[in-house]
Amino acid sequence: MTRSIRGSRRAAVLLPGIAAAAALLLSGCGAGQISETANKVPSIQGVNLQAGDGKYGVRSVLVAYPGVEGYRAGDDAVLNALFYNDSEQPVTVTVTSPDAREVVLTTVRAATSPSPTGSPSPTGSPSPEGSPSPDGSPSPSPTESPESQPARIEIPPLSYVQLNTEGDRVLQLVGLNAAVLAGENITLNFDFGGGDQITSPAPVAVPLTPAPAPSPIVERHTGFEDEGGH
Repeated sequence: MTRSIRGSRRAAVLLPGIAAAAALLLSGCGAGQISETANKVPSIQGVNLQAGDGKYGVRSVLVAYPGVEGYRAGDDAVLNALFYNDSEQPVTVTVTSPDAREVVLTTVRAATSPSPTGSPSPTGSPSPEGSPSPDGSPSPSPTESPESQPARIEIPPLSYVQLNTEGDRVLQLVGLNAAVLAGENITLNFDFGGGDQITSPAPVAVPLTPAPAPSPIVERHTGFEDEGGH
């Protein structure tokens, strides 16, 4: 009977200790996972901006990467941006910049393509691609003709408009006032009307991979120079 009582007392003492150690171990593991997740920052370039108490905004505002030499004064640059409208009315945003001569919205449109029946195009030239024109020279093939206008973007209600280098419409900063390197900023202004506007610096994109190292300089000596002792 005495051994039984001692055994039960020993078990009663050990069990709370084991439970406390397990709780500490679990809490330590959980704390480490939360801390690691909280410290992670998404590797997405660009800035996110809001106006009109969150009804309007611009996301992922980023000036295209200029190359290792950067932009020179007078160069043009492409601006990537995603405009959104969370209101129930359409809105038009106007984009300007004090760091460029103007900001334009460029639309790339295909030139009038030839008619498959061979009928003359609106300019009077035959329609089949490569067919001779009235003077005997081949007619030019269809090309893309960019059209630029002031940067005013209409956003439908509860919708968005994305403009980047992969679409048929791009925002361009025309005639930069000064040289700009990758990683520096260009100031932009987004006016949604009604007093809702945002002025903010936008970063110039940096390369996602480091530039390759320069090739080593190798000095070469001809056999004639070696034989002559030079």
